[in-house]
Amino acid sequence: DIFENFFGDGRAAPGGSGGRGRGGAPGRERGSDLRYNLEISLEEAFSGKTETIRIPTSIACEVCSGTGAKAGSKPRTCSTCGGYGRVRAAQGFFAIERTCPSCHGRGEVVDDPCTACSGAGRVNRERTLSINVPAGVDDGLRIRLAGEGESGLRGGPAGDLYVFLSIKPHPFFQRDGADLFCRVPISMVTAALSGEITVPVIDGSQTQVRIPAGTQTAKQFRIKGKGMPVLRSREVGDLYIQVSVETPQNLTKRQRELLQEFDQSASDENHPESAGFFSKVRDFFVSGAMRT
Repeated sequence: DIFENFFGDGRAAPGGSGGRGRGGAPGRERGSDLRYNLEISLEEAFSGKTETIRIPTSIACEVCSGTGAKAGSKPRTCSTCGGYGRVRAAQGFFAIERTCPSCHGRGEVVDDPCTACSGAGRVNRERTLSINVPAGVDDGLRIRLAGEGESGLRGGPAGDLYVFLSIKPHPFFQRDGADLFCRVPISMVTAALSGEITVPVIDGSQTQVRIPAGTQTAKQFRIKGKGMPVLRSREVGDLYIQVSVETPQNLTKRQRELLQEFDQSASDENHPESAGFFSKVRDFFVSGAMRT
């Protein structure tokens, strides 16, 4: 504004005052942007969905068609600023520009306001919108719907609607990008002798996973192409099954006897990991004793 006033913009309002509205024509104030928080399930994020939402907002007044003036009349151009919405006043070397006090920056004056909207050109209503949620969306994604926000003042352009997505926690799937992880408990016998387990897939189906003999806790099995779709792509993530070997509980007397028999007959070859660990522990203390 200082440089514009200093060098001039080649326009002047009547009576020695001038100005120009910002962001479009004076009196046509843009409506506010709106935010809507939408929570969906992981299955819905996988397949995509169409969601119908209801939002309270301001829409253009139907009675006056958004002009703010009573039917049969229309706003007149502000005589103070000549419709620019701002006035200038010379003070010595500088000219100071400020919002027009008569029209409050709108550039127009409504002498006979619409009774339905009190001259605002918009009224409060609840709107119903249909939102297309694409497959593969992730938590925190923002969807912008241009022009679906609050209506502008006196026929001004509408703002935008921003839909922020959040995904509900899943009972057994955890997501990392397009990959899914599922922790599955297996019995000690299955882990030791091998077996086959049935695991769920995000699309609602099931698949079989072969557990090799000697499987340890935290072992992961990858099922290719059974994860989440990548947004706006044909790529699909993978499903990782992480097994957890479950220790038997509430044993009967006979079960205890069988486990004790196995323990008595077991060797280091049956427990190579623990045998190797305790062997290192012994070496540690022996070397420490020798140093002292």
